[in-house]
Amino acid sequence: MVNQKPPQLSVRVETWPIAGHFTISRGSKTEARVVVAELSDGEVRGRGECVPYARYGENVDGVAATLENLAQQVAEGLSHKDVQSALPAGAARNALDCAFWDFEAKRIHTPVYKLAGLPAPRPLITAYTISLDSPDAMARAAKEASARPLLKIKLGGEGDADRIAAIRAAVPQTELIVDANEGWTPDNLAANLAACARADVTLVEQPLHANADDALAKIRRSVPVCADESAHDSASLKNLLGKYDAVNIKLDKTGGLTEALAMMREAQRLGLATMTGCMVATSLSMAPATLVAQSARFVDLDGPLLLAKDRAFGLRYEGSVVDPPDAELWG
Repeated sequence: MVNQKPPQLSVRVETWPIAGHFTISRGSKTEARVVVAELSDGEVRGRGECVPYARYGENVDGVAATLENLAQQVAEGLSHKDVQSALPAGAARNALDCAFWDFEAKRIHTPVYKLAGLPAPRPLITAYTISLDSPDAMARAAKEASARPLLKIKLGGEGDADRIAAIRAAVPQTELIVDANEGWTPDNLAANLAACARADVTLVEQPLHANADDALAKIRRSVPVCADESAHDSASLKNLLGKYDAVNIKLDKTGGLTEALAMMREAQRLGLATMTGCMVATSLSMAPATLVAQSARFVDLDGPLLLAKDRAFGLRYEGSVVDPPDAELWG
């Protein structure tokens, strides 16, 4: 008979060095700090990983404490369904929601995709990120990654037109998407979009601060524009219409796989193209996102490729092709 006693929740913080550095418009870092939630009944273990993000008022210690404060409720029977109301959208809920999915899948020996009513996942082509730097340095990095079919270019500083032109000259055949991380302004928006159009960029992600993105509705978008910091969950999508053409669905924003799948369905209903994105983290963060990414137009799940070392049983990457997770990792 299957043991149905409530699991125990444990929480830990882990640090994973980045290979080199990772730089966006908000700054640079050399390590990824993640919070792992683990559910165990003594026989079965389920895990979820999240990356707290200061942009949303989160930090590692605060997220870890939030999860630890739920340990007693979990031991007393807090269910997977209860997680959606017990925590707001964000990193903490992501870790616990994904831990419950993993725990339930392992307890009944059924993959998460089947529990969620999804088709079997297939390998995906992920973007590979080029960090913000000088035009020459970014062009060199793009050239080194030119065998990859899709590059995500971090912009958001003075001289972005020069950066994207240099990168396109270095990789004339590679598909490019751009992420400005809210680093542009309404004053330079049109010029930067025009520079991206000249470089045949496929998509520009979050060019303006979320509080200033009404300007997107007032200009002709010469390149499709994708919301990231302006979109968090299903309820936020209706406010994107007329301003954005696509939305980036990240589990650390939605608060886990449950809401990410709902957000994907709502985006498709509204006619928004979709991207599945990630923070810099290990394969444990990427694994649930691979299920959301199955129906995304763009996949950006390269977090483990940016680390000096991934965790055991990590996702298999062959170039830019990433395979679905094995049960030893998640799901």
